[in-house]
Amino acid sequence: MRTVDTIVIGAGIAGLSLAARCVQHGSVVVLEAESAPGYHSSGRSVAHAHFGLGDEVVRALTALSMARLAQVPQDGSPPAGTVHPSLHIADAGQLAALDELEAQHQRYAADFERIGTAEAQALVPILKREAAAGALLDRAALKLDADTMLQGHLRAVRAGGGELVADARVLSVARDGDGWNVGTAGENYMAKRIVNAAGAWVDVVAAMAGVATIGLEPRRRTVISFDGPAGEDIAHWPFTKTVGEGFYMLPEGTGRLLASPMDATPCEPCDAAPEEIDIATGAHRVEQATTLEIRRIHHSWAGLRSFAPDERPVVGFAADAPGFFWFAGQGGFGLQTSPALADIAEALLFGLEWPDEFERYDLSPEQFSPARFG
Repeated sequence: MRTVDTIVIGAGIAGLSLAARCVQHGSVVVLEAESAPGYHSSGRSVAHAHFGLGDEVVRALTALSMARLAQVPQDGSPPAGTVHPSLHIADAGQLAALDELEAQHQRYAADFERIGTAEAQALVPILKREAAAGALLDRAALKLDADTMLQGHLRAVRAGGGELVADARVLSVARDGDGWNVGTAGENYMAKRIVNAAGAWVDVVAAMAGVATIGLEPRRRTVISFDGPAGEDIAHWPFTKTVGEGFYMLPEGTGRLLASPMDATPCEPCDAAPEEIDIATGAHRVEQATTLEIRRIHHSWAGLRSFAPDERPVVGFAADAPGFFWFAGQGGFGLQTSPALADIAEALLFGLEWPDEFERYDLSPEQFSPARFG
């Protein structure tokens, strides 16, 4: 039996970003079921930070995180994010949605512009006119490096005396006196508090512990890789996304593009794999909106994005289990909101003062509490 102050279950962006804070408050061990951190959702994300995701709470968290994501760390290592514009496009039937997105950018973003069809085509020449009846260009969007983020947090965990234990799937969670006993195949751990940051598996962990679940729903998302137009320099093309149902697309290295049909298929927690129908849908939607003919899919993959019933993050102690802390439901926005969410989680986990800047965006602990699910 090994005793620490805090056990964090899950080494995705949620678990590691919070563990990097926890080491400032005592001893920490992070338990990861897979062989490496970020194996499922975090490591499979296309990872582009923009304001086209979520509701006003998610956008506020994004606004509170963007500047820090672009900062160069004190140790001189690469920043989490580099500026790479996003282009939100709308066909004639999506212009009202584009108006709403523009209103959100007016509240949160400093460097954006509403543009027309010709300007959108100048940025992405393969766009068809009907696919871009209107567009919004966010010049301050960020391309995130998920591995850089995960490894940076892991370095902070280790520098603070914490430890990541890989291949340590949790097999049991039980209340033991004033603490928690967590069993893995290799070792048992005891802690005052346990952070449930297990991504798609958070309800599985809660059920093990006898804690009321929150109804988290994993949803599969597919990404495909294919050739861009021959002879075109596409590296500077913006991240391009429809404001409604459709697709997103962005350059990948030299000459290739990534795209997703933005599928969100409910599924059980698993090592997600792409379905042929979703691969075909992604290619079809790109071809419908552009002049491209996709002859070959070079690579495809799928990951899980996990959502609470109201599609907002869940951060806080379980009402029915002292010391059991939820850090879950970060959907497809976990990487781009991770600095602000780690602030929130640290404040609630260790009883710190609620940050003033959160009040400026009308954010309160109640909005994130698991108690909202009854």
